[in-house]
Amino acid sequence: MNILIVEDESRIAKRIERMTRDILGDTLQSLKYANTLHEALRFIENNTLDLILLDLNLNGDNGFDLLTTAVSKSFHTIVISAYKNQAITAFEYGVLDFVPKPFNRDRLEQAINRISTKEKVTINTVKFLAVKKRQKVQLIPMEDVLYIKGAGVYTELFLKDEKKELHDKSLEKLEQLLSPSFERIHKSYLVKMTEIKEIIVEPGSKYIAELKNGTRIPIGRTKYKSIKEKWF
Repeated sequence: MNILIVEDESRIAKRIERMTRDILGDTLQSLKYANTLHEALRFIENNTLDLILLDLNLNGDNGFDLLTTAVSKSFHTIVISAYKNQAITAFEYGVLDFVPKPFNRDRLEQAINRISTKEKVTINTVKFLAVKKRQKVQLIPMEDVLYIKGAGVYTELFLKDEKKELHDKSLEKLEQLLSPSFERIHKSYLVKMTEIKEIIVEPGSKYIAELKNGTRIPIGRTKYKSIKEKWF
């Protein structure tokens, strides 16, 4: 794993680094440290990452300015902050976990392990999906997203206004973050269940979810029974 720690207090940053190295062992490929917002943004734009461990107060700068950029990227973000009142907002932006300060090794390990175990976020309050457009980050409200299609390491967001946006996160990563209102009905699709108008069975054991806008999306054979039960 390639990890960036963004923390303005060197003592805490070293503690996070020590714990992270201990938790990940040989699976840690690189671990870098940035103590300012601008340094972190430069590093993100020029390096491949799997995880950011982010403080929300960086020498007076607001970590949410970095968070909106971070959550638009392919990697996961874990916030480590003393500002517990900001946890819900952080989850709304799409972080994998929020570790409140002061923290111990066990709590940090629990957060980091979510990546390898693909454990879903328990606080399903994601309100936005951040996408990068023309060097700017745009927040797409979840209420506007009908379904999401896997496109290799990326995903395509299909919206109510018939527009399509490209997201840097994979389908697997988004599945971890989103609420149960979105179901993985096929290896390539996450669909908002309330948008399904009808479930159709076609010859040859083919299963189709027809959405309210007329879009037809395949349902995986192994998922048909559970999807039908949840839909009804």
